[in-house]
Amino acid sequence: MKYPLISISVAFASLLSCTQEKEHTAPAINPRDSVSMMTSYGVNTLISDSGVMKYRIVTEKWEVNQVKNPSRWIFDQGVFLEQFDEKFHVQAYIQCDTAYFFDQKKLWELRGRVRVRTLDGLRFASEELYWDQMSHELYSNRFSRLITPDRELQGAYFRSDERMTHYMVSNTKGSFVKGDMISSSGDSIISAPDTAKQKIRMPAVPSARTSKQ
Repeated sequence: MKYPLISISVAFASLLSCTQEKEHTAPAINPRDSVSMMTSYGVNTLISDSGVMKYRIVTEKWEVNQVKNPSRWIFDQGVFLEQFDEKFHVQAYIQCDTAYFFDQKKLWELRGRVRVRTLDGLRFASEELYWDQMSHELYSNRFSRLITPDRELQGAYFRSDERMTHYMVSNTKGSFVKGDMISSSGDSIISAPDTAKQKIRMPAVPSARTSKQ
């Protein structure tokens, strides 16, 4: 008479073991999974592409992060850029509060008090500017202001070639000169005239420091 009781006890214990919850754990997050592979302070350096000098970078802090997708350079304390042509002549000065360079896409994203000046006397101001080095274009989807020696433009959308000699501003308002083309949609499409090079006084930039962490 004892055997049936043993069988019932074993079956009941098996039932309890099947209903017990199992704890599922995930692997620990390593702090290095999202950390930048390089952080430099007080940077003043020249950057080349395919053996051609492209620009100078002056910044207080430069991070290189290969873990984020897409990988990027981060300048969260502002950056000052000098843009060069093929003969190493300075073509423009660019500065902003924050910048990201997506190295695989070769795309600059500039934000916060973006200012551009060219040697032809053109000045650009906006809160956003993208510089696509693959297509050699500059563009902004934010309100932008463009001032040249001959005209002043304001609009909600801006697109230009890399040297800012041909540019388009949509929903424009401002002054124009004879020869500017206005499309039926209200966009102004302008070719900058060939003018003598002008000296431009830029704000002082921090001196180079070589300390790295």
